[in-house]
Amino acid sequence: MTTDRSNTTDDLLAQLNAIVSEGRNPNTMDIDLLPTEAILRRINREDAQVAPAVATQVPMIAKAVDCIVPRLAAGGRLFYIGAGTSGRLGILDAVECRPTFSVPDELVQGIIAGGEPAIQFAVEGAEDDREAGIADVKAKQLSAQDVLVGLSASGRTPYVVAALEYANSIGCPTVAVTCNPDSAMMQVANMGICPVVGPEALTGSTRLKSGTAQKLVLNMLSTASMIRLGKTYENLMVDVNASNEKLRARAIRIVMQATDCSREQAEQALKAADNSAKLAILMILTATDAATARGLLESNAGFLRQAAEQASGKESTDA
Repeated sequence: MTTDRSNTTDDLLAQLNAIVSEGRNPNTMDIDLLPTEAILRRINREDAQVAPAVATQVPMIAKAVDCIVPRLAAGGRLFYIGAGTSGRLGILDAVECRPTFSVPDELVQGIIAGGEPAIQFAVEGAEDDREAGIADVKAKQLSAQDVLVGLSASGRTPYVVAALEYANSIGCPTVAVTCNPDSAMMQVANMGICPVVGPEALTGSTRLKSGTAQKLVLNMLSTASMIRLGKTYENLMVDVNASNEKLRARAIRIVMQATDCSREQAEQALKAADNSAKLAILMILTATDAATARGLLESNAGFLRQAAEQASGKESTDA
């Protein structure tokens, strides 16, 4: 038993030595000696490397989005799966899709090693449990119509790798989001997104640059997918779910911004549209009632700009 544990430790040490994000950062070797403001400037200087690293991955992010969009449009789902910080970031992005774009709860989902308790607490051994990774995606009834995005700064997390391997076996498209290019996840996934941000300010603390990079990638995956699905008009979140007072005020403002109407007109249109900002905007832009505007949206797969252009074209023909 001792020998097995020793061998496992040796293997892990070898893996960690080869992982970019686990290296020691020469720019922060004296960070423990610095006053507060200098510490923060060092961290901020490291953070400045993240966006350029993500920029190098835009073509691969675009490929992933172009895979995700038709599957969501056809009734499939988008899953994020990860452990620790990566798992929490996936859950955060999934949860925020619901109020931002008024999508069903099941459309974008986050899965974390160790289940719900792991959102707040460390669950010992969860990230190493390959069987749990497979069981958790099976419990979601993952299918070839879905997309599975694996998240791991190191790219070696057994829980995630096993889930990606299972997804591949059933024909479900897979995407790896990691910060280490020579990793198991990059080899397993159909598509690999790998912003290399280098060693962390604190060695191995991948909630820093690596976590920020993953958050930026997830923002891009979900936001671009929702834009491609017609959830926006110009740069406005017209499908926002007005579930609280702030969001209700935002819906009024969105209608006003999209149509240059008064607050009173926006509120009246929203009331007639059952608080749908998208429908209210189309009603104002096309001077139609709710039923007519709803029909226009339905015939244009929910794309507001296309619906408005169709109505405008009809008016020109009639004239």
